[in-house]
Amino acid sequence: MLKSEIRKQALKDRLAISDEEYGSLNKGLLHQFIALDFSLVNTLHIFLPIEEKKEPNTFLLIEWLAENHPEIKIIVPKADFETALMTHHEYLGIDDLKKNLYNILEPQKGILHNGEVDMILVPLLAFDHLGYRVGYGKGFYDRFLQNINAQKIGLSLSPAINKIDDVNEHDIRLDYCITPTETIKF
Repeated sequence: MLKSEIRKQALKDRLAISDEEYGSLNKGLLHQFIALDFSLVNTLHIFLPIEEKKEPNTFLLIEWLAENHPEIKIIVPKADFETALMTHHEYLGIDDLKKNLYNILEPQKGILHNGEVDMILVPLLAFDHLGYRVGYGKGFYDRFLQNINAQKIGLSLSPAINKIDDVNEHDIRLDYCITPTETIKF
């Protein structure tokens, strides 16, 4: 399937998830996430969920990290839609977040982070068995991941699809993908 078809179907499927199932799927993601090895992680990049699109609830992961690994610096993105680039800011808590024009939560006062990142949790709509992902199509994460040496971990509420037919040279493969039932290594 082509990315445009996958994107449409994945969004439709995700929006059809009941609130009860959504909560259960997110608990499964958290269960898989806490099994990761954080011993070499000093800085972790995590996306913030767009609730109305039923993205994985990364606040559960952030809360678990804060409680169990307070030494890990958490950074979150801020998107510039004119340049399709992101900046990365220290996560200061939910009170520092505000929705932008696209309903995406972004930090307001978090200090800009330009240093190393050890682990990146990557948003996606779908992923395939080779570790390629389909996002919303703007390329923010592919640009960010291009020249960075960090673990790239997708978060998906759904299992892998067979194949993305129109993968190109700008698409960056994930190292792992976490679903509610398993963590897949590529």
